[in-house]
Amino acid sequence: MLPPSSGAVLLAALLAGAAQAAEPPPVPRCAATARFDLSAGSPEGAPEVCASADEPTAFVFDSRVAGGAVEFQPVGRLAHWALGEDGLSLYVIPRGDYLPGERVKVTVRFADGAAPASASFWLVGHAAKGTRRVYVFRQPRPPDVCEKERDEAQAEARQCQEDKARLLAERQEPGGLMGAAWLEGAGVVASTSIRQSVTKQPANALGLEVAWSYSYTPTGESRPASVAVRLGLINPGAEPWTLAGAALVDSTGEQVELARWPLAPIPANGAGAVVVGIEGERAQLGCPCILKLWEAGGPRTVTLGNVTFPASQKKEP
Repeated sequence: MLPPSSGAVLLAALLAGAAQAAEPPPVPRCAATARFDLSAGSPEGAPEVCASADEPTAFVFDSRVAGGAVEFQPVGRLAHWALGEDGLSLYVIPRGDYLPGERVKVTVRFADGAAPASASFWLVGHAAKGTRRVYVFRQPRPPDVCEKERDEAQAEARQCQEDKARLLAERQEPGGLMGAAWLEGAGVVASTSIRQSVTKQPANALGLEVAWSYSYTPTGESRPASVAVRLGLINPGAEPWTLAGAALVDSTGEQVELARWPLAPIPANGAGAVVVGIEGERAQLGCPCILKLWEAGGPRTVTLGNVTFPASQKKEP
C-alpha cells in the first residue's frame, strides 16, 4: 500500500517544482462557448464540438430549425435531446458511456428553405471538458455581437498575459526541500485523508489506494491560494496508464483544468501515484467537487466524487 505524504508542505512544494521541471503535453482545446458563422461560407467538413458524457450542450441558432428535421449518426448514443419550442435551440446530452474520441454527427435542416439549407456538426467525446453552448449564425452577425466577441477575446488575452507573468515569477522561487521551507514561512498548508469519503465510479479504469487533499493559504489570507490532491492508484489493466489531463468540477458546475505530475505512466498490473492541483483565484472552488482524470487518446478514465479540501489551521508561533 502506498504511504501518504510525510508532510503536506513538502508535497505542495514538490507539485510546484514538478510543474516547473516539465511542460505538460497540451490538452485538446475545448472552449466553453463556440461560434460558427455559416454566412461566411460553409466550413470545410463538419465543425467539431467537444461533448462529455451526461453533460448538456446547447446549440443556439439565428434561424428556425424545421420540426423533426434533426438527425444523429450513429443513433442511440445520446441520453436525451430536445428542440426548443421556437426552433431556435437544440439541446443534446450524450449517454453516460460516451467515450473520449467518440463521434456522433448532428445534422439540422432549417425551416425557411434558404441557403444554406442545413448544417452539420461532430459531437466529439471529451473525458471532462464539453462545450456548454454553441452559437450558429446563418445570417450576418449584428455589430453588437461582433463587439461582444471582441471584448471576450481581449479579456481572454489579458488573462493569458497575467497567467504567463505569474508562472515566470514562480520559476524564480526555490523548489524541492528549499521550496518547502519557503512555503512554511509564507503561509499555512493543511492536509486531510479523503480516501474513505470520496465516491468512486464503477467504470473507473484504476483502483484507489490513497487519497489526500491539500490547501495552501498565505499568511494574512482567509482563502486558499492553491489546492492539490495526491492519489495512490492501481492499474489492473494489461497496458500502462499515463495521466494526460485532469479537471475539477465544483458544486455549481464550474470546471477548471489542473496541473499534473508525474508524467510517467502507471505500469500495467502495477501501482503509482499522481498529484494534481491548481492555484490562484480558480483554486477557490465551491466543493464538494468531482475530480476527473483521463489518459491521452483513450477511454480509460477515473472519476471521484465528494472531493473536499481542508480549511487551513492557524499556525502556532
